[in-house]
Amino acid sequence: MPLPPPEPREAIHTRAIEINGFRRADGQYDIEAHLTDTKSFGQTNYDRGYIAAGEPIHDMWLRLTIDGAMRITAAAAVSDKTPYVMCPSAAPNFSRLEGLTIKAGFLREANHLVGGTAGCTHLRELLQQMATTAFQTITPAKVRQEMQVEGSADTPGSDNADARITEKMGGAPKVLNTCLAYADSGPLVRRRWPHLYTGEAAAE
Repeated sequence: MPLPPPEPREAIHTRAIEINGFRRADGQYDIEAHLTDTKSFGQTNYDRGYIAAGEPIHDMWLRLTIDGAMRITAAAAVSDKTPYVMCPSAAPNFSRLEGLTIKAGFLREANHLVGGTAGCTHLRELLQQMATTAFQTITPAKVRQEMQVEGSADTPGSDNADARITEKMGGAPKVLNTCLAYADSGPLVRRRWPHLYTGEAAAE
């Protein structure tokens, strides 16, 4: 369903972010992000001279290689297009993320390593979504592998895989009341964790 029709307007700026998760042949995972910023009009720039409409002002890549325990084993960043000549020199500093584990407090720890003048605002902004993508990539991949080994069926309408994914991510203590779907008064919690359900009993 689309958004309500907008008022008359002029396009000014487009930020595009694409993040992909990959399982590598060595058993680790790559989470790879690509960010671009473009304007609908050309503009002059001290370092680049002139940036034409649609030409990226920012064109940046960030890859985190992560093991099965969510530990970053390698990190690489590239800034192909930036507004200032010095900006690309921040990209190599993102290798400092190696050794961090994606868990509660990850963004705070990452900011100590690549925050402020050590890093790049736009590359740093990718980290939150990359962390989410890591969970969305790695946990379902593990469950899928396990189910294939077991020969477990995952038929349409089955809750089996989704329930197992949720349990691997911490189960009810981690997700309860974090969004509308996991409201303790809702149908999902009633089905999955009936002992935690607080909503009204179903009408007989």
